[in-house]
Order: sequence, then structure tokens, then C-alpha cells
Amino acid sequence: MKSEFIALDKAGEEEEWFQNFLEDISYWPKPVMPVCIHYDSQAAIGRAGSIMYNGKSRHIRRRHNTVRELLSSGIITVDYVKSKDNVSDPLTKGLSKEGVERTSKGMGLRPRTNQHEGDAASWGDGDGEDDDDADADYDYAPAA
Repeated sequence: MKSEFIALDKAGEEEEWFQNFLEDISYWPKPVMPVCIHYDSQAAIGRAGSIMYNGKSRHIRRRHNTVRELLSSGIITVDYVKSKDNVSDPLTKGLSKEGVERTSKGMGLRPRTNQHEGDAASWGDGDGEDDDDADADYDYAPAA
């Protein structure tokens, strides 16, 4: 729980800095809307909204106060998202093939296709011959 709260505090501090930065830009529309932080720890979300902190660590108490202050001032909002639906979760741990495909679709990425079949000249040194480094296992198109 400590690490989740530290991460929530750091994200909140970054958002506070960014919001102050945007407010200093004269042509930016005011007021700056709060940023919603999607979080997969219901315990940390519940603890963030609570007035009381019963922990013994002073540094976590300070972070709790900071997060609570950011929530009450409207700089951030925190919403719960299930771990399996959290798009940023794969960036923190290893995934199965299905997890990569599901996350890629959630991010709006297209699946990779083998676009160079039968076009060996574009992969080699330009002489039209089969090169050892022009493997058929490549599954990305050459840069145009």
C-alpha cells in the first residue's frame, strides 16, 4: 500500500506542476480542468479520500496530506480502473501474448502485418539477390 500511495502522490505532484505551468501561459483557456488519475488500488483511493491517517510512517502521512489537498482543491480526481483494463499496467510487468494484443487494441494500435513478402529487393542491398541479413522473419515494412 505504501508504494501505491507514493506513486499517487508523485503523479499528483506532477499534475500540480503541469497545471501551474498551464496557468502561466496567457493564451491557455482558464480555468484548467482537473486531471483524472486512473488507479487500480481501491485501498489507496479510499485512503486518499479519508481525513484520518492511521499509519505510523511520517513520510506516508505527509504524502497522504498532499494527495488529500490536491483532491480537495480540484487539481486531481482519482477513479478506479480494474488492473486488466489499465492501459499503463503492461508497462510495469511482463505480459502474455493475449495481454499484449488486448492492450494494443485498447491503445488504438494496429496489429503488425507481414508487408514485405515477395519483395526481397527492398530488404537486401539492392542487387535483387537473396541476402543473409534479409530474413523472412521480419514483420515490419522498410522505411520509405
